[in-house]
Amino acid sequence: MPKALRIDIDARGVARLTLARPEKHNAISAEMMDELIAAATALGTDRGVRVIVLAGEGASFCAGGDLGWMRAQFNAGRAERISEARRLATMFRALNDLPKPMIARAQGNAFGGGVGLLSICDLVIAAESARFGLTEVRLGIIPATISPFVIARIGEGAARPLFMSGKLISASEAKAAGLVEHVVHAEDLDAAVEAEVAHFLKASPEAAARAKMLGRSLGMPITDTVVESVIKQLADTWETEEAREGIAAFFERRSPSWRRDA
Repeated sequence: MPKALRIDIDARGVARLTLARPEKHNAISAEMMDELIAAATALGTDRGVRVIVLAGEGASFCAGGDLGWMRAQFNAGRAERISEARRLATMFRALNDLPKPMIARAQGNAFGGGVGLLSICDLVIAAESARFGLTEVRLGIIPATISPFVIARIGEGAARPLFMSGKLISASEAKAAGLVEHVVHAEDLDAAVEAEVAHFLKASPEAAARAKMLGRSLGMPITDTVVESVIKQLADTWETEEAREGIAAFFERRSPSWRRDA
């Protein structure tokens, strides 16, 4: 039984895949990565599953990388960092390659890897109160592992200022950037998700899978070469002085030396 996830499948074939670490704002731990990889395999091969709804339990959709996991990377050597980055990339690719429609139900904030999870979904519905950000540069690192999926979703032009500034954006700004399709009041979130589920349930399952494959084949290719390249760039960044300063400052609850407030 998964510990970091909940999986429920209803009689219609709608699978609800819920990140279930609310006390940690659904941060992505090594355990969650492995469980999401297994869930992607199981749901992808289950012919009874027609649509997947990716949700988060509690106040946040996903706060990004788990603090314990990040601390371990801070203290690890290059080989271990590359191995863990590859584990994360494997998770995103497994979810991205699912031959089923996937809808994200973003009831709360999504940062870093949480934005990556939204990016691999086919449609994102967000509560208007949710905030989003690729905040890695505030720690002296880069959003490397998730970058191919984010750029495939919103394009290089929209991604570059978010990658470089680490700023937080509103749900309406996320919609303008192409990350989110629909922004609704929190109380209307489930109804909005159900309305989209209904459309997918009218589609031929095989045709929907082939249509998804078609769309991916015509977009930005996320190949093994691309994935290995971004993993190496992340490993290189972890070895910089600014990364060490940024991560240390984060855990020491102080501002890093480079920060300048207006």
